[in-house]
Amino acid sequence: MIKTDVLVIGAGPAGSSAARFAAKGGVDVILMDKKSEIGAPKRCAEGVSKKTFDKLDLEMDPHWVTQEIAGVRLVAPDGTDVWLDEDVIDLPEAGYILERKVFDKHMAMEAGREGAQIKIKTQAKGLKREEDGSFTVTCESMGETFDINAKIIIGADGPESHVARWAGLKAYTKPKHMEAGVQFEMCNAKMEKSNVLEFYFGSVAPGGYFWLFPKGDDIVNAGLAIIPDMAGDKSAYEYLVDAVNNCYATKDAQPVELNVGGDPVGGLVKEMYGDNIMLCGDAASQVNPLTGGGITNGMMGGRFAGEVAAEAIKAGDCSKDFLKKYEDLVKEEMGHEMQKYTKVCDYLWTLDDDDLNSIAHAFQDMEFTKISTTELVKAVIKVQPKAALKLGKLFL
Repeated sequence: MIKTDVLVIGAGPAGSSAARFAAKGGVDVILMDKKSEIGAPKRCAEGVSKKTFDKLDLEMDPHWVTQEIAGVRLVAPDGTDVWLDEDVIDLPEAGYILERKVFDKHMAMEAGREGAQIKIKTQAKGLKREEDGSFTVTCESMGETFDINAKIIIGADGPESHVARWAGLKAYTKPKHMEAGVQFEMCNAKMEKSNVLEFYFGSVAPGGYFWLFPKGDDIVNAGLAIIPDMAGDKSAYEYLVDAVNNCYATKDAQPVELNVGGDPVGGLVKEMYGDNIMLCGDAASQVNPLTGGGITNGMMGGRFAGEVAAEAIKAGDCSKDFLKKYEDLVKEEMGHEMQKYTKVCDYLWTLDDDDLNSIAHAFQDMEFTKISTTELVKAVIKVQPKAALKLGKLFL
């Protein structure tokens, strides 16, 4: 039996952030991941805000940044596009494209440098609650089975979180709010601007969008996410193949990697904590419902979970009442925006290609000086009367 104060299950950015800040708080921490290589395979488009690093006390490292982003291009179903570049706008949503296979390792190393013990290729097979409230997790690594007892468990094991289910937390994402994401990393892409993100909307990706995230030279992440209930009989992969074959930038490109995964876009889960346990990252659905982006929110959730875990251990109180502070911090940081963006998603899902074309046409006549998710929603409200009725009170 291995004993520790805090056990973090899942070494993605959220889990490593949790382990880092818990260890920084002076308690014993184990960070474990079922994969033999942290960061692989990636399950994201790899875009982050520049503001992420300030929030997490990190310095940008060129080893894990592949491209700095200087603008966005929004493309309607009929091809109408709107270019928004760095000369006239602020870009808070995405400032860098990462190399997640390097970045995720770096974050785990940061946790290790703070004192966390890291266990790779170690899979949680189940957990049980002990009489003292702690959890014992049965683990398997390289054919060996052993137990880890922890006063606090932090579940950072993704949208299909086994930890949440084993602990009996109400952390379920409804099928209509679980996007199916699929992405190629491709070479020989020919983007018009190699430092601009491109987003394609409408029937190319029902319920989501098709994206091009440049990674330097001729390399691009080309992916999309769909809501399966809105997509008919076609799979996300079939939508992606059609999209890359019909896109000017990728029709002659070659895939070198395929990534798939679910993305919870229904807002924060109902229960992200309980006695002796917290969830962070995708396990807690700490994902922007509108953009599907979860790196920044997940790492902030991880930071809060780690800091509160250290406080709880030192106070000798790992109860649900004490850990409520974690939920309070998360909701203060991201809860209000998530509620708003969930309503925006519900509205956007009612729009067809003609509606999206008309919005793009109107955008061409608008002057943007700053761009963010909120600013774009405000612009939609200005040009769509029914959007004003549905969303005006939330954003204006």
